[in-house]
Order: sequence, then C-alpha cells, then structure tokens
Amino acid sequence: MLAPTHNAVRNQENVVRLSGLLDVRSVGDVRQLLNDLIDNSAGDVIVDLGAVDAMDATGLGLLVATHRRTQLLGRQLVLRHPVPSVVRILAVTRLHRILRVERMPLPISA
Repeated sequence: MLAPTHNAVRNQENVVRLSGLLDVRSVGDVRQLLNDLIDNSAGDVIVDLGAVDAMDATGLGLLVATHRRTQLLGRQLVLRHPVPSVVRILAVTRLHRILRVERMPLPISA
C-alpha cells in the first residue's frame, strides 16, 4: 500500500514523498494530495520517488496529468530520486524525455 506524506521542505520547496506502489489502488489518494498541494502553494511541485517500489500505467498517467497541470500554471513537476525500476519504466515509455527527473547522484568511490 502506498503511504503518501506531504512535507514542506526548506527553501519553500513543495515536496510530496511517496512509498510503496503507485498503482490503480493508491492513485486516487495521491491525486488528491498533489491537487491540494498545487492549489495551495507556489513554485515547483516535487515528487520524491525514492521509496516507490513500482508503478503501473495509472501511476504514470497521474504523473503526466500532474505535469500538464503544473505546466498550465507556469510551474514544473520534478520527479526526485526514482529507484532503478521506476527509471526503467520512465525510459521505456520515453516519459523521461518529457518529465523532469532528478536522479540520485552516484556514490563517490574511494
């Protein structure tokens, strides 16, 4: 089950941290959370995907719809730290070309 949490982070960032599965069962709650954030804030909307195990087509559709909504308002959706399985889905669907994705930096080896 997806456990969405909303946190306002320093520097006036609007961050939604998600965990678990972003699928047909959880997308309704996440959609409401994102819409509330967009309606009640300014600036970019950041979705932290660092703890999302997987997503289905419904989850991808939510991200695209949120991207469109933020663009219409002159804002940007940022997908932060997606796990490798989510990065693969974004690449296969070519959504990585449309959506702004901030990947986790690789660790520096000694």
